[in-house]
Amino acid sequence: MEKIWNTSLTLNNVNELVSLYGWVARKRDLGGLLFIDLRDRSGIIQLVIRPESECYETALSLKNEYVIKAIGKVVQREKKNEELKTGEIEIDVTELNVINQSKELPFSLTEYTNALEDTRLKYRYLDIRRNEIKEKIITRHKIMQIIRNFLSSEDFVEVETPVLCKSTPEGARDYLVPSRVNPGKFYALPQSPQIFKQLLMVGGIERYFQIAKCFRDEDLRADRQPEFTQVDIEMSFVDENDVRVLTEKLIAKVFKEIKGIDISLPLKQMKYDDAIKYYGSDKPDLRFDWIIQDITNVFKNTEITFIKDSVLKNGVVNAIVIPNSATHFTRKEIDKCTEFVRNLKASGLMYIKMEEELSGSIVKNLTDTEKEELIKALDLKKEDIAFLVVGEYKIVKNALGALRCKIAKDLNLIKKNDYKLLWVTDFPTFEYSEEEKRFVACHHPFTSPKDEDVDKLLTDKEHCYSKAYDIVINGYEAGGGSIRIHDEKIQKKMFEALELSQEDIEEKFGFFVEALQYGTPPHGGLALGLDRLTMLLTETENIRDVIAFPKTASASDLMSDCPNFVSEKQLEELKIKIVK
Repeated sequence: MEKIWNTSLTLNNVNELVSLYGWVARKRDLGGLLFIDLRDRSGIIQLVIRPESECYETALSLKNEYVIKAIGKVVQREKKNEELKTGEIEIDVTELNVINQSKELPFSLTEYTNALEDTRLKYRYLDIRRNEIKEKIITRHKIMQIIRNFLSSEDFVEVETPVLCKSTPEGARDYLVPSRVNPGKFYALPQSPQIFKQLLMVGGIERYFQIAKCFRDEDLRADRQPEFTQVDIEMSFVDENDVRVLTEKLIAKVFKEIKGIDISLPLKQMKYDDAIKYYGSDKPDLRFDWIIQDITNVFKNTEITFIKDSVLKNGVVNAIVIPNSATHFTRKEIDKCTEFVRNLKASGLMYIKMEEELSGSIVKNLTDTEKEELIKALDLKKEDIAFLVVGEYKIVKNALGALRCKIAKDLNLIKKNDYKLLWVTDFPTFEYSEEEKRFVACHHPFTSPKDEDVDKLLTDKEHCYSKAYDIVINGYEAGGGSIRIHDEKIQKKMFEALELSQEDIEEKFGFFVEALQYGTPPHGGLALGLDRLTMLLTETENIRDVIAFPKTASASDLMSDCPNFVSEKQLEELKIKIVK
């Protein structure tokens, strides 16, 4: 029998006899007349059971979340309920069957529950019944359908790549899977299908995509999970602009169909160095236009000791101006901001208020000339407040970049359905790892350097840039990609720059390097984070809300109680011993 969805019924169905299935969301007894809110995936419809009905006693026994079948006639309601899609009708029930009962719930399934997240995750199957979660999961499905249809229409072929792969530890930690039939050897779960999608280009597929599960064994946060899903895209015979144009069309289509929002194309582009310089982040949030300003020159002759000492050591003084907010920032609020930047390794936070006269933490130590130059350089107006940080370039930029986002959120400056998208381009090829005391790949070892920087790979790593790009939405990296190295000689040079020995190269990437020798086309692509994109489109800040069965911040599944111990027999089969 075809399923009748609650919300498919309207006034057009009045006097029809229907059979409905669902859960009891609420029961009300109004002087003998029973009203039941029946919930299915589509929404709520009201059932009416009269005292003279043969099913009245059954209706009296119903409790919340019982699964029932109701047969009855569609009738027009005397009083319309504007809050319900089915608010003009109700079902006059003639037959009622209890299909299954429910225990007392561990938490209320109200729209915005106050239950602890750990409780909701333990009983995730109940949490999914709430519209707040269910609608996000359905939206995720719709996004996936739009993406599949769009890419198929652009001649892409969906190809599945292996989940049991070779460990190539050049990025985050791998999740390892022991092999029973090859004792002492391990598979790795893919951090991305990077090598395989490039091999598909070698194989002549030319246009590939996959909605792929990926795994990274790294510390978690609100927008990160140990297993995540990415929309993986790769194309042959393209340049950076080709990849960006296609991605923009795809993103615009998703926004239009999911949110009804027209995205203006082409998207703004910003070089990595400028993003750091003006926003302190490689994923700048442009929903508010405060930029980080370099005012080091104002203090070139300063006698303020800690500023003078820092500038002499090539330190910088930078500032952000928060307009019309001087009165908001009390001593208490400023102390919170100071603690915030100190947690980001900044030495401290200075502030200047432009009220009836200039005031602030360092104003009494400034010369009249410095005061005038500060007001001019920062274009300070009445009721403005400026926050200043002094120190090493990277620390200063990072601290002020994070502070501008925190303050914008605290001041409720971010409007609903306000989306700002951009490309961040020209990423560094390398970044220096303090832990490893060497330069490592900023993106991954297969990212093509800029043509003009190929000769710098071995001689000037700090100033070597790549054909890499990220798409940023509201301060989140929604996706990233690059043009790949297709020339075997440049790939070997990249491995050499990463200080990989010939033995390392052969062991980790030997099959891939060999593949590059068999007529590899120029190619490039991008991966969109499906979880994060859904999170942005459903306007939640918690990525767990858009994943059906997510992990906690400690990478645990509270519902199924994993990870967990395994038996000694299983360990023996794998030739593994636990060392305590």
